[in-house]
Amino acid sequence: MSIPSTSNLDHAAQEALRLLGPAPADWVPTHDGVDHNVVVVGGGQTGSAFAFALQRAGIGGVSVIDAAADAAQSGVWLTRARMHRLRTLKNLVGPEGPVTALGFQAWYESRHGRESYAAIDRIPRTAWAEYLDWFRGITGTAVRYGTRLVRFEPVLNGAVPHFRLHLEVGGTLHIETTRKLIFANGVAGSGAPFIPDLLTTAVSKGLAAHTGHAIDFAALAGKTVAVIGAAASAFDAAAVALENGAAAVHLFSRREHIAATPVARVRGYPGFYDNYLALPDAARWHHAARYRRLGTTPPPDSVQRVLKFPNFHLHLSAPWRGAQVCDGQVVVTVLDETFRFDFAIAGTGYTHELSHRPELAGVADLVLRWRDRFTPSAQERDDELGAAPYLGAGLEYIEKTPGAAPWLRDIHTYNPGGFASTGLPLGDVPSMRGYVPAVVRRISEDLLLADLALHEARTRADVPADFDETLYAAAIWQAGVQQLAA
Repeated sequence: MSIPSTSNLDHAAQEALRLLGPAPADWVPTHDGVDHNVVVVGGGQTGSAFAFALQRAGIGGVSVIDAAADAAQSGVWLTRARMHRLRTLKNLVGPEGPVTALGFQAWYESRHGRESYAAIDRIPRTAWAEYLDWFRGITGTAVRYGTRLVRFEPVLNGAVPHFRLHLEVGGTLHIETTRKLIFANGVAGSGAPFIPDLLTTAVSKGLAAHTGHAIDFAALAGKTVAVIGAAASAFDAAAVALENGAAAVHLFSRREHIAATPVARVRGYPGFYDNYLALPDAARWHHAARYRRLGTTPPPDSVQRVLKFPNFHLHLSAPWRGAQVCDGQVVVTVLDETFRFDFAIAGTGYTHELSHRPELAGVADLVLRWRDRFTPSAQERDDELGAAPYLGAGLEYIEKTPGAAPWLRDIHTYNPGGFASTGLPLGDVPSMRGYVPAVVRRISEDLLLADLALHEARTRADVPADFDETLYAAAIWQAGVQQLAA
């Protein structure tokens, strides 16, 4: 079967947009001193999804910023992601929303054919990155790369409440303003990579790193490498080290077996996920705590990827109790054995502590957390979940003390810090179908109500008639005249 040309795909995508109709005109009133209606922090897959969805909602004044230097460095797919294929199914709704002609399947089939798409079960990582770049182009999404949000503060004395943003652009500080903020800033968006205290010295000396960091794997050729953790990112890092010629890789798991029970799968149907925010807090906490207690399940192919190497060694029930740097190596004792490693990689996840992010440190003490809202049983206690923000229906922050910071509702979180609230890792593809529209609906509602007086004036204004009675005067029945004529 012949493969369609990419120009045919672009034509089909443009035709789909034409049939969808032009995006509604920007209906949000402008105000002096306010530069943007919405600033999206993060230009990866989620930022792209929001830019398109806001455009289709008629919300203009949207700016997408990203600290990365360019599209190749934005997000994780060409930088810190190390899997061969995405960990989610290929047919989930992505940034295209309901416009299927803009989806990955249409894009992939145009380049590789229908049979090729049918043959894959999950999406190749680099193909996904290429698709996202195409999606941004076809939807006209402009990302301001090299732009970092340093901090922000509310401005409450303007025409409408808004935020003053302190942005770093090319080493220079700029001030801009926006009414709404969306944090679509990836896995560390509500905290930071979690590095165990026992590895901090090794990290400072360049002998260890987190999986969320840039790692020079080529430099590990001939080296003995330790990996702490047994989730997918740990296995992927171990595999890349082996594929780059590491002499040996030892992966250490604190559990007695590799997590292999995908508990989230049993609740992965629309009726449950679409209404997840309506569940009682106790139910949502149970599902989040159960998931974390049983562990993140790596895909089988991530495990098989390392098992091909005879110099891969798996240590179970083997938590590190301490480590030290000695003669340029990381020395650790585990279960009465002493190991010396040239480099260590921590696949230990991320915190949800807002104060760990410089741009959020100023609001960290004001935000309602799960620990402020819900007290679990001793069996389900989880301090990391407790630190996560308790989000509203539009994934907005809620103030911990009523009346202390009502402007927090104008900050929307779309990163894994929202897992306890939504039951999904926000920012991953499975979250897009339901939660991107939920955020856009809330932003639309808030912007409307904030300017309700202006909209009331607009919608109650006198409306000129499209025509007058001369258009139909000749057809008006005149009983006496027309009866005589008959």
